[in-house]
Amino acid sequence: MTLPSADTSLSHAVRAGIVAWLSEAPDSFHVKHVEFETEPAAAVDLAGDRIKVLREFTTDLAARGEELGLIGPLELPRLWTRHVLNSAVLAPLIQSDARVADIGTGGGMPGLVLAIVRPDAHFLLVEPMERRCIWLNEQIERLGLSNAEVRRGRAEEFHGAFEVDQITARAVTALRKLVPLTAPLVKDGGEMLFLKGAAIENEIDAAEKVLRKYRLRDITIEELGKGQLAETTRVFRARLGSHG
Repeated sequence: MTLPSADTSLSHAVRAGIVAWLSEAPDSFHVKHVEFETEPAAAVDLAGDRIKVLREFTTDLAARGEELGLIGPLELPRLWTRHVLNSAVLAPLIQSDARVADIGTGGGMPGLVLAIVRPDAHFLLVEPMERRCIWLNEQIERLGLSNAEVRRGRAEEFHGAFEVDQITARAVTALRKLVPLTAPLVKDGGEMLFLKGAAIENEIDAAEKVLRKYRLRDITIEELGKGQLAETTRVFRARLGSHG
């Protein structure tokens, strides 16, 4: 593992603690648990037989994520729960054989995580930043993911280029802005799955006109991860187009 360089915002005390922790861990622990946060028991439940691949991804993200600007300096202690598993809980809502676009994938959440745990669906990872696209392509190749591909650009740049069965996003922008960016990418009858925070009801109220304009229906707020994660994940779920 490559520890954060001395010019990062981690304190000397924290760095010393990481060094001591790694020096005391057995070799097998280094392979599976490079990340600062111990793997929660829920990881196996959520990833199933894909847990080894998910561990490999999380380990590399923990080792290089801050250096590459993918995660902040304070995210290591909550990398599994706040980021990786927060994304993985969305997996049961992904349809088998679906074509899914993830908008603003960044370091891999939720799109790459979903591609790992749901090999039966195909994912288009839409990301505008070159260095993040390089990282995503590297992970796809390294992890042997034949069900994921990277599309560099912003969501609006792909209007008319493709349509998908489902579309996902996490921490991109408010609904009133996100829906116009993503609706043109979804097939009629397709589904939006947006990971949101505690203020999702307020976002829905603020986006009322936009939701009508883009003919969103069957709008619900799903709360995922109950009984598995200390903090549940709230998902805005809606279908596009007319009934039937």
